[in-house]
Amino acid sequence: MSRPPLPPFTRETAAQKARMAEDAWNSRDPVRVAGAYTEDSRWRNRSEVFQGREAIVAFLTRKWEKEQEYRLIKDLWAFDGNRIAVRFQYEWHDAGGNWFRSYGNEQWEFDEHGLMRRREASINDIAISEKDRRFHWPAPGPRPADVPGLGHEPF
Repeated sequence: MSRPPLPPFTRETAAQKARMAEDAWNSRDPVRVAGAYTEDSRWRNRSEVFQGREAIVAFLTRKWEKEQEYRLIKDLWAFDGNRIAVRFQYEWHDAGGNWFRSYGNEQWEFDEHGLMRRREASINDIAISEKDRRFHWPAPGPRPADVPGLGHEPF
């Protein structure tokens, strides 16, 4: 199975890969998201370390049960060969209606078919009030074209 764009990445194809990942994650469909990873993909997400598509689906299912009304923006940070680094922000609320904004960085490594074989994510959360939310497009679904990326404002 091939998942273009393929490495080695250019600035344009690395940015395209980041946007494709953002759109998939905003679908909140664990099976769709897991399809972008190798069968034996290795993940580190916060304090969890696991491997394989089944584990990815299980992780994402738990994640989106907890992180309700999830909306995400990923921006390309750097790339080289078969590796991409992104920074991201997402907003969500818990079952009690408490809103959070999560900030983070990911490092990705791809195989020759364009599937991600390694993902390492570092993430921090801050509590926000509903009035301080920035991401308001309908969820689940992709970020609309008229909603800008993170740009130069990291926080």
